[in-house]
Amino acid sequence: MTRPIDETPTNIVVLKYILSLVSEAGTVQSSTNHAINMSSFSLSSQQWENRVLLVFAPSVENRDYQQQMQLLQEYKTGFADRDLVQVQVLTQGNSYANEQQIDESSTTKLRDRFNVGKDDFHVFLIGKDGGVKRHDTIPVQATTIFAEIDAMPMRQQEIREQGSK
Repeated sequence: MTRPIDETPTNIVVLKYILSLVSEAGTVQSSTNHAINMSSFSLSSQQWENRVLLVFAPSVENRDYQQQMQLLQEYKTGFADRDLVQVQVLTQGNSYANEQQIDESSTTKLRDRFNVGKDDFHVFLIGKDGGVKRHDTIPVQATTIFAEIDAMPMRQQEIREQGSK
């Protein structure tokens, strides 16, 4: 059974505060649910849907990692335009796929698959077909990655299809 809410100014302020907490909790819950879905992150789950940019580093304190993240930061729309998922695989600290936390088991599998040591910095571009399209051991410009993607036959087809809509 519900009761009407007393709409005195104090109660309205309290109600707004509670709603904001519920809203934040819902966001956290959504993020958590998505993170749980992403906990089993694998490249095969992205195949034919997304390209993947894997950035491996020991930690967020790693100089190459910091530089790479800075180079990518200003090009978020370019990622979405190209169906590009960014995955940060860290030895220490949390790892993420498109800003959603992934579990340690997934990061270990990715490190093993690409033979990346715990202290190494690597960037891999994975195509929608699941193949490695580019591999760097130093930070790479987002525009360089985008140019590589834009030259791919599948991307050319996507551009043509977008232009005809």
